[in-house]
Amino acid sequence: MEKRIKDNPWKLKTPPQTSEYEIYIDEKDGKEIIVCVVGKTILHYDARCIKDLHKMLKEKGGWIALGSKDEKQDTQEGTVEHWARSNDNPVRGWYGLKKGFRGRFAMYIPPLMEVLGFAELEHNKRNNRMRAL
Repeated sequence: MEKRIKDNPWKLKTPPQTSEYEIYIDEKDGKEIIVCVVGKTILHYDARCIKDLHKMLKEKGGWIALGSKDEKQDTQEGTVEHWARSNDNPVRGWYGLKKGFRGRFAMYIPPLMEVLGFAELEHNKRNNRMRAL
């Protein structure tokens, strides 16, 4: 995976192409993390999510709904967001690392997957999906 740092982040847009945000790679407590900056909000995700999500998408085949939700909202089974906080994923829980800001994985990580060439992503106003490349 290409490494972008704070001084040279990826400048991305959410799947519906309505909001801009930045992502870069950093380290926290000896672990590689993805830092997502949305306005003044900063979210952290375990960097291994890229490899793990790509593997899951390959195994499932076809399109999978994103289903992005905030941390306290319930997710729909079978969506990327549900997988990203499920006990059935490789980390056995949340890829989001900041309590209170662990959700919205399916809003911010899929565009990174697309720019890295690991996935194809729809860009509709809502109900977007992704699939592995």
